[in-house]
Amino acid sequence: MKNRKIINPSKLKFTPFNSYGKLISGISWHKISYNQNTGVGSYILKMAPSTRSLKHKHQNYEEFFVLDGELTDEDNTTFNKGDFISYKPGSKHSSFSKKGCLLLVFLRKKNKAI
Repeated sequence: MKNRKIINPSKLKFTPFNSYGKLISGISWHKISYNQNTGVGSYILKMAPSTRSLKHKHQNYEEFFVLDGELTDEDNTTFNKGDFISYKPGSKHSSFSKKGCLLLVFLRKKNKAI
């Protein structure tokens, strides 16, 4: 079927993450159905060890599934492989990965860096 994508996270090509208009060292992504203009869609995000995301505000729901590794939010809550996290619109945070992680991310509107 030509209107289907099959994604194997271990065989993807990742590009530098630039969703906020600038590159963030140690973060890369593979866009699956993500629209850069609207911020709607899904992608796989890879964070190298000792990487921190920019603080950002969710304009709509942001949800992600931890495929591998672990991610710690700024309130020291750690998400591990197999966890599914959902942030409500208006929530703000940044995250840190001590060991690195791989996330499957679902967005419904572009986040705003703060």
